[in-house]
Amino acid sequence: MTSGLAARSTAVYKVAMTIASVNPATGETLRTFEPYDEVEVERRLALADSAFRSYRRTSFDERARLVRAMADVLEADRAAIAETMTLEMGKPIVQARSEVAKCEGVLRYYAEHAPAMLADEPVTTTAAKHGSHIKYQPIGPVLAVMPWNFPLWQVIRFAAPTFMVGNVAILKHASNVPQTALNIEGAARRAGFPEGVFQTLLVGGERVQAILEDDRVAAATLTGSEGAGRSVAAIAGNAIKKTVLELGGADPFIVMPSADIERAIEIGVWARVQNNGQSCIAAKRFIVHEAIADEYQERYAEAMCKLVVGDPLEEATQVGPLATAQGRDEVNEQVVDALAKGAKAICGGAPMGGPGWFVQPTALTGLTPEMRVYRDEVFGPVTSFFRVAGIDEAIALANDTNFGLSSSVWTEDAAEQQRFADELESGMVYINAMTISYYDLPFGGIKRSGYGRELSPTGIREFTNIKTVWHD
Repeated sequence: MTSGLAARSTAVYKVAMTIASVNPATGETLRTFEPYDEVEVERRLALADSAFRSYRRTSFDERARLVRAMADVLEADRAAIAETMTLEMGKPIVQARSEVAKCEGVLRYYAEHAPAMLADEPVTTTAAKHGSHIKYQPIGPVLAVMPWNFPLWQVIRFAAPTFMVGNVAILKHASNVPQTALNIEGAARRAGFPEGVFQTLLVGGERVQAILEDDRVAAATLTGSEGAGRSVAAIAGNAIKKTVLELGGADPFIVMPSADIERAIEIGVWARVQNNGQSCIAAKRFIVHEAIADEYQERYAEAMCKLVVGDPLEEATQVGPLATAQGRDEVNEQVVDALAKGAKAICGGAPMGGPGWFVQPTALTGLTPEMRVYRDEVFGPVTSFFRVAGIDEAIALANDTNFGLSSSVWTEDAAEQQRFADELESGMVYINAMTISYYDLPFGGIKRSGYGRELSPTGIREFTNIKTVWHD
């Protein structure tokens, strides 16, 4: 490993020395944890290696039984797990419970469908007299470097297919959600998974490089920032290990004249502020046809300004605090930069006082390329509005970004729908709907939003040995 790469890796991960749960609604430290030392990390890597050698030989029926049992554990503990997430990263409690339920669903989905997804595939070739087939086989322990914004879902959507393939999982979670990370390990244990099939490593980000370089780790998946993705990809590439990366997004939300305006406003507000605006797939750049822009922006701003901001443990809260003080400060700085350069806030726009890391829901118009919000991802409840004269301009503006995760398009015109589906540069296009991650559909992006796919049959095969078997 070159000194330059090591330095770059350390720079990306230097934030992770403290492992603590801090309530973002109050700033109160709830619990702190000592990072695992080298001896404990080595013990756990050895355990993962040993567990894989036996777990890979289990049947699909046995894996499915364990995966369903884990879904049952999450269902039984849904309230407590959701509360922990809310206390650690500020997600409104109603959304937190929905996240747990979604995780239960993806576990049951893969328990039911994975055997067919991974079944041997016969192939008729011109050369092999009796035909050949393809096998999908496990490859070993997979390291998951996961973020805090969906602290359960991001992990379980990786773990469910991992379990069914026959791989084992090593989780390095974000350092501000350690209790959620340990809850996941505890749920796997209570479900009856053999020791070592799922493990949480309480370590700082600066330890990722050594873990990923270890020969016992077969591959890695990361959901997070572009910088973290670059570092993990470089380390894994040097070690010739496969990665799947799901990184940032500056997703467009395009509204054309034929759209159902009422629905596009209702869904548009939710698509922006879900999870307090801290979602890679949140709608961030609202591109509205000039024929309807005045009406849309006015009514959207009115709806956004009515959102209930407050204690995320309260049932009525729609927008809670951002997860970190650094995140709050970054979003506030982006808004201040835009306003100083001529943007107008038609909702919000001012920093919020009081305890906790809250950001006022904000909608900005009059944006120009020199403003940071014009192309940068804003990871908070801030909407950026743009006007366009027609579909050509809408597509050009939507594609004018380094990111390419997803996009949401609102039009009843079939020809427009086809053009958007064909020409938008993103891994996903949702027509008359907001972007969601759904079990059956491949999830992931292009450009600097990453590569590889999660979920669906495509996702479960990412970390398999796709083995050709020739018959003669």
